[in-house]
Amino acid sequence: MKRFIASCLGAVSLAPLVVWPACTAQSGPETAALVELYTSEGCSSCPPADRQLSQLPNANFSASKVIPISLHVNYWDYIGWKDPFAKPAFSERQVWLVHANHRRTSYTPHFFVSGMEVGNWRGDLFDKIRRINTQPARASIQLRVAPGKAGIWGLDADASSTVTADPLALYLAITEDRLVSRIQAGENGGATLHHDHVVREWIGPIPLVAGKAVAHRDVSLPAYWNQRELKVVGLVQNSSTGEVLQAVSTERCSAG
Repeated sequence: MKRFIASCLGAVSLAPLVVWPACTAQSGPETAALVELYTSEGCSSCPPADRQLSQLPNANFSASKVIPISLHVNYWDYIGWKDPFAKPAFSERQVWLVHANHRRTSYTPHFFVSGMEVGNWRGDLFDKIRRINTQPARASIQLRVAPGKAGIWGLDADASSTVTADPLALYLAITEDRLVSRIQAGENGGATLHHDHVVREWIGPIPLVAGKAVAHRDVSLPAYWNQRELKVVGLVQNSSTGEVLQAVSTERCSAG
């Protein structure tokens, strides 16, 4: 897991922030299910899984019960289409989760619910989410986002957990909804693909020390990101087993 350190945040004191209500989030007393999809625009079997992720939350699950994120991997880029949302770090994270689940193979589409592999996502995904939701929360996460001028967001997060015997880490992600790609080559050549919950920025791991982590980062948003479609996700994960103890997300967060 050492290779998968996108960027670490230094611990700082949380200063009072002027934020919009949608730009704050606090996890609840029950465990929200983090649904991770590893996908690629170069994979012909991925669009149905992308659509499934886009439908979460839905009538079956409230936004506080399920936190979906889509991580695009780069290992299919060689077959004719380079996925613009793919990052090597996401491929590395998938490999780490595969090993943590005592499996051997990375593939797409590949679902994990709170760090646990879902082999048959069409049949088992909802059951695994419900099972996670019945568990009392073992971690608490608070997020605060200050959208500023010049496309710079200030992210503040603090996390705590009663689980102190295992190594835990806090991660943050900025996701974007309503992305559209017109694929010119590869297995999906000629198709128009729609994506939600796409991870644009990944921050962590930030270790919990004595059950606590406090972090701040200023993120400069590229001009081609649609700020009105961005959310911030936080999660606390066991660094040994891959189990996600808790997750939370803001609503779409924009300065206007």
